[in-house]
Amino acid sequence: MKKRKRLLLGMIVFSVLLTSFSFYFYQLFFGVNVLAEKNDTTILIDRDDTFDSLRNRLYDEQIIEDALSFSFVSKVLGYQDAIKPGVYLLTKDMNNLEAVRKLRAGDQTPVNITFNNVRLKPELAEKITANTGVSTEEFLALLNNEDYIADFGFNEATVIGMFIPNTYEVYWTISAEALFERMNKEYKAFWNDSRKQKAEAIGLSPAEVSTLASIVQAESIMGDESPTIAGLYINRLNKNILLQADPTVKFALGDFEIQRVLTADTRVDSPYNTYRYKGLPPGPINLPTISSINAVLNYKKHDYIYMCAKEDFSGYHRFAKTLVEHNKNARLFQQALNRRNIYR
Repeated sequence: MKKRKRLLLGMIVFSVLLTSFSFYFYQLFFGVNVLAEKNDTTILIDRDDTFDSLRNRLYDEQIIEDALSFSFVSKVLGYQDAIKPGVYLLTKDMNNLEAVRKLRAGDQTPVNITFNNVRLKPELAEKITANTGVSTEEFLALLNNEDYIADFGFNEATVIGMFIPNTYEVYWTISAEALFERMNKEYKAFWNDSRKQKAEAIGLSPAEVSTLASIVQAESIMGDESPTIAGLYINRLNKNILLQADPTVKFALGDFEIQRVLTADTRVDSPYNTYRYKGLPPGPINLPTISSINAVLNYKKHDYIYMCAKEDFSGYHRFAKTLVEHNKNARLFQQALNRRNIYR
């Protein structure tokens, strides 16, 4: 009788222990441990992170509540020795099993890259890599690698025109080469048959359209005026007249703060100086936006040959068909500059 009681008691104790351990292990794997009191968040796992550094950061930033259970599940699933860099989305009330499986699988969430208001390649490299694991120096080296970019049909002067300003989704772990290839793919998609046909009708290649668009963009901040400016420069190209675009002089001088281009400035010996060399410069003088490119492709047809900034500093221009008319407009603007003591 006593033996049966001891056996029954043992079975009860075992059952309780089994239930307790089962519940404990269930909680380890399936109990809420992630963002119990926070909203969804993204985490960055860098290439030099270790499991310990990751776990400690998750705990210190209150992304996980129990570091021990997270470590245990990670050990069981083999994640401690196989962490993968990248940006990951962790959702509110995730359990350890869900979180570790996501991280172990390398199930990244995309990051956005946005680049605009760019003049030079170093600026482009800095902006395009800002949310990625690619360094600015690494991407800039590609932009300056003549052999590499030649395989894509560009050279050091024209390559900046391959990048169409927009917002794109990529993974943080993307390589410099893969990022470049992605932008080339976007460039090809942008230059569809319709745009290519419009460029051909103008007598320009896509790269030349980008170069002209960069000048148009630099000339005016008023988008509604851009097709008129584009038409003016196309008139000059068709008549084999020097473009005489002040922004190309500023680019040649490497000084973008100049408010008043002087005659001496226009003598600088640079292939970008359209006061000295006919036709388009070797490449874009900035990164033209989609709207600037479309302004060239859909330029306004007219007979204007000259333009000068309006004396009210509105950002708009006065356009002229003759040099006599242009000189009158120029004097109005020069007088306005003098009144404001702007001599450079």
